Amino acid sequence: ADFGLARAFGIPVRSYTHEVVTLWYRAPDVLLGSRNYSTPVDIWSIGCIFSGMATGKPLFPGRTESDQLEKIYRILGTPTPETWPGMTSLPDYKENRYDAEMHNATPLEKIAPTLDLHGIDLLSQMLQYEPTHRITADNALLHPFFNSYRFGHQ
Repeated sequence: ADFGLARAFGIPVRSYTHEVVTLWYRAPDVLLGSRNYSTPVDIWSIGCIFSGMATGKPLFPGRTESDQLEKIYRILGTPTPETWPGMTSLPDYKENRYDAEMHNATPLEKIAPTLDLHGIDLLSQMLQYEPTHRITADNALLHPFFNSYRFGHQ
């Protein structure tokens, strides 16, 4: 998959264009105009691909940026300033907010029923609205979901 954002690890957060990452894998902070981002956008993309590998279908197959946000909101629930405090400071927040219908989150167990509890937990940690709350790559590799790969199947 083409994430569209190939950067060396360790490069600090910088300002970039918001048109990075293939639309289906694009994080909501990027969709709302964030130009200051780092590796958490990749973690979001990996979460989308992880779900797709488990289900055999794309998680958020949006056609446009606004449709992409709507698909994310329908599954993860519509964020609010209480659930994602940083969203109100994103450049395109007001532009995209007024036409968003409020949605409750759909349990990820229903979205990716082939994943076990550890897989659902890992997916949930990858798909956090707030970028700083997304699991890091190092912590993802240490997640219990991968225990059977580290220690062999028991």
